[in-house]
Amino acid sequence: MNFGALIIGDEILSGRREDKHLARTIAALESRGLALSWAHYIGDEPARIVAEIRAAAASGDTVFSFGGIGATPDDHTRQCAAQALGRELALHPEAALLITQRGHDMAAEKGLVYDTGSPDHARRLNMGVVPVGATIIPNPYNRIPGFSVGALHFMPGFPVMAHPMLDWLLDTIYAGQAGARALRAVRVRGTNESALIPVFERVEAAFPGVRSFSLPSVDHPTLGPHIEIGVKGADSRQVDLAMAALREGAAATGATEIDPA
Repeated sequence: MNFGALIIGDEILSGRREDKHLARTIAALESRGLALSWAHYIGDEPARIVAEIRAAAASGDTVFSFGGIGATPDDHTRQCAAQALGRELALHPEAALLITQRGHDMAAEKGLVYDTGSPDHARRLNMGVVPVGATIIPNPYNRIPGFSVGALHFMPGFPVMAHPMLDWLLDTIYAGQAGARALRAVRVRGTNESALIPVFERVEAAFPGVRSFSLPSVDHPTLGPHIEIGVKGADSRQVDLAMAALREGAAATGATEIDPA
């Protein structure tokens, strides 16, 4: 299964807000033996959002989308998802109950009675208007839910809300996908990537299902120029054997190990 991420919002692309979703999604997946295959950043441009969601749906990947599901004029994701997926928008009954309960809770904290007939409540209910057939993603922070349409999952842009929702998805909907993804790596110097390419090719040919990688560093503050080399895969025994072969092959090119990466 491939996992992707859509991170939506002009505030990210303009630098007014620092993105915290990408690193958190990678960490959440890796802690469960999974990996992120791709990530796209998108501004608050409806046509582009529609195109990205349509492509995500066509890919067959599981996609986590962050941002744009509120009710302000710059929030377009709910409407764009409906358009991209060819669905009507409608108020989800469970979302309506959750949003109404949130209103009652907020009013009670101030010693007030919540007015469900007010314009403010009607505007809040807009956050529960989602593509027909969507299911709800619970939000433990303030009850305002996200939504899923098949393998596409839409969450708010606020990390304090979105990240617990992401964890819920991974621990419920995708719990059966968790695996033992193994990774081994070492830092070396005294060789170069060109010399290592035949080594990588031999290792991958000898151990199907194992992928090699190379991460050069030219200005490390303490280690200086070096290369981090390694292998990863689902079978930890195969990964260990491949790593031994990689270290032996790298040494033959003149590489000396600095420390385990």
